[in-house]
Formats: sequence, structure tokens, C-alpha cells
Amino acid sequence: MSVNVNRIALLRNTRPVGLPQVARLAVIALEAGADGITVHPRPDARHITSDDVWELARLLKQWPQAEFNVEGNPFHNLMDLLRDLHAVGLTPQQATLVPDSVEQATSDHGWNLTQDGERLRPLIAQLQAMGMRVSLFMDPQAPSMRMAKELGADRVELYTEAYARAHGTPQQPDVLAPYVAAAAAAQAVGLGLNAGHDLNRDNLPDFLRAVAGVQEVSIGHALCADALEFGLAQTVKMYQQCIRGVPGE
Repeated sequence: MSVNVNRIALLRNTRPVGLPQVARLAVIALEAGADGITVHPRPDARHITSDDVWELARLLKQWPQAEFNVEGNPFHNLMDLLRDLHAVGLTPQQATLVPDSVEQATSDHGWNLTQDGERLRPLIAQLQAMGMRVSLFMDPQAPSMRMAKELGADRVELYTEAYARAHGTPQQPDVLAPYVAAAAAAQAVGLGLNAGHDLNRDNLPDFLRAVAGVQEVSIGHALCADALEFGLAQTVKMYQQCIRGVPGE
């Protein structure tokens, strides 16, 4: 499980006093058993800033067992930031490429590879040449998985908001079915499998039981909300219990 700390930065940015401290809370999450830290810096720096990315990259060097995952749109600010990190030996383990627009409040769709694939291909190769695993943020569409592999991606991250909205309703099985199919298609062509967006303690176990082979989940908003009630360290442990309690995980 990778803890997305964007919401912590968003709270910090509401007042010019530097609190809460993003790096300090990242340490608490790692000490509590998080497997990595995720950030999604956007061009307007509404939450995570480039300074945060640099500070966290230096921090993660002290946690070699943990992973640093930097998300973003490679046609905005992401590539230059990742090149600069790599140039000084602070290369993240994973870059997750997301097709968000500048004005979006949050990510709300995966890549259209028919439209954007050839633009992505050289960027995927560049990131891999720097030593990063590349994951593409994708809707659960099985036919797109082969295209992602052909472009050179290492993994896909399935966009799970539709599942989260349907969880606990009569529509859940029908909404979940495309995720099962997409996961199988991804693994059949040799892609690794990540998942994220609106996953929480209630819906995560059902998702992992149904969708075989998920290697990583990235969770931020719900985890931060739970942390207000239970504390960050305890919340990380609770999420890991959700994950580790699923057979095969």
C-alpha cells in the first residue's frame, strides 16, 4: 500500500504556517507499515509542491524498502521534475502517468491510448531509461491492456471510482466485472497491476478478493479522513490489515 499524501499538503496550504508537515507525516506512515508514498504534483501546486517532491525524494532514500511513486500528466510538469530528480540520484521507483487536465479537481478518467498512445510511447521509454517503472492510469477496459503493453508500460493502475460508487449496491457485481476482465487481460500480456481512487477500508477487501493479482493500491483521501478519527499510524495499520487479510495478497 502506497499512502498518497496530497490531502495532507492541501491542508497545509490553507495557512502559511507549514503545518501539517508533509514529510513528518510520511515518516509516521512509513513507520506504521506503509509500503510507499505517492504524490501527484499539479502545475498549480494546489497541494503537493515541487519542494515537497524533492523533500520526500530525499526522505525515501532513507527507506530503501519503501517506494516513491510520483503521479502526473507527462504533458504538463511531470517530465521535467522527474528528469531533475534523476539527475541528482533521487529517481523515484515508479512514475504513474495520468491524463488529468490542469483544471480538474481530481483524476476522473484513464488514458485513451488510441488518441494519446504514440505521444506517450517515447516518454515511457525515457522514464524507463532513467530507471523508473512506468504505470498508466487506465479505465477498466480489457482491450486497452494490450495497447498499454505494446507502448512499453510496465503496469497499469485501474481507476476504481466507479467500483467505489457501486460498492454495497445491487450494481456492484456488474460494475466489478470489467475490473476482473481488465486485470486478467493486463496480466495475460505481462503487465503488472495497480489500483486506486476512492478505495477505503469498506470497499478495499471486496475489490482485492474479486480482482486477482493487484500488486499495489494507492490510497489518500479516505485514509486521511480515517486518520482524523483514528490517527495516522493506526489508520495505516488498519488498511494493511484490510489488504493482508485478503487471500493471495
